[in-house]
Amino acid sequence: MKILVLNSGSSSIKFKLFENQKAVCSGLVEKIGNHQSKIELKILKTGTKMRRDTHIGDHEKGLKLVNELFEESGILKDLNELDGCGHRIVHGGKNLTEHCLVNDFVLEEIHRVSSIAPLHNPAHLAGIKTMMKAAPKVPNATIFDTAFHKTIPDYAYMYALPYDYYTEYNIRKYGFHGTSHSYVSQRVAKLMGKKNEEINAISAHLGNGASVCAIENGKSIDTSMGFTPLEGLIMGTRCGDIDPATIPFIAKAKDLNPDKLDTMMNKQSGLYGICGYNDFRDIISEIQNGNNLARLAFEMYCYRLAKYIGSYFAILPYTDALIFTAGVGENAAAVRKLTCEKLKHLGIEIDEQLNEENSSGEKEISTKNSKTKIFVIPTDEELEIAKITESLIS
Repeated sequence: MKILVLNSGSSSIKFKLFENQKAVCSGLVEKIGNHQSKIELKILKTGTKMRRDTHIGDHEKGLKLVNELFEESGILKDLNELDGCGHRIVHGGKNLTEHCLVNDFVLEEIHRVSSIAPLHNPAHLAGIKTMMKAAPKVPNATIFDTAFHKTIPDYAYMYALPYDYYTEYNIRKYGFHGTSHSYVSQRVAKLMGKKNEEINAISAHLGNGASVCAIENGKSIDTSMGFTPLEGLIMGTRCGDIDPATIPFIAKAKDLNPDKLDTMMNKQSGLYGICGYNDFRDIISEIQNGNNLARLAFEMYCYRLAKYIGSYFAILPYTDALIFTAGVGENAAAVRKLTCEKLKHLGIEIDEQLNEENSSGEKEISTKNSKTKIFVIPTDEELEIAKITESLIS
């Protein structure tokens, strides 16, 4: 099967083409609507790269250029040759709790939930509609970040607000990064010789956005992100957990309206808000140069991460594995080291030599005496989306 995976952002389209679950090419359309927009495509087998710098006015023009580069490279004559297209959707809301093929109801629900996920869902919707127009006979599948977390029990997903806020406005924890947490937990189950439904793990997806997930018998039972992706860990530019009473206080002190508050907490906070950097390579370099705010940001990040992981040890009957994934989780050995050191009283022992090795790919980094195995697993959300899309079409 030929499956195209699309992750449509407000001004971008990330794409990856799979044939029989093998990645053929990947690419990115960026700065849509900007005069400096461009498209890049990489053929994975040969490493050949193709690029065009041109004005791309909207998602429709972007996908048209994707189609042209496919044809020019000989990978695909036309998008209509695809067996299916899988779309990453950040938020499914209360009603879309299963991955599914696109129909009118699904489109309406994604639009309705856009009020909760205004940065993501409208762009996802534009990607779906663009694909439907470009290749009308190709089935489209929606793969929801929130779907993996549908198994979280009500006592874990509810907030202690007046119950009417839940019934009227669907305010509850939804969780995100579900496709990644699902993929890496399945990989660890295989590495440990277990079935997916037998694995108990704590998965730490650490990128610019970050979340931790407690997985019992292969199912999510709690996660750090909540109603939106703002709750939980300290992230690149997001504050994570704060005292809610600080929000009206800051609004009055700084004369900020709700939109400006939202921007401050999502784009000006986190690591960046503390030290002015949100890339751990820069932060570690600054620490070595004696930057105390970089040191503070680093230690705050690892402290919050360890605190969440520790709390999930408390709710799992036992824990087979601790998993680090995504850009920071896979590459920042210093983050893994300090976090695991804070958890050593739980029987977690990290092998410092294995942790420091620059080898890419899946690896175990725990000592032989560690009660819980520690893994670094590169996430592959696109492959997971392609697999789910195939199963839905079949």
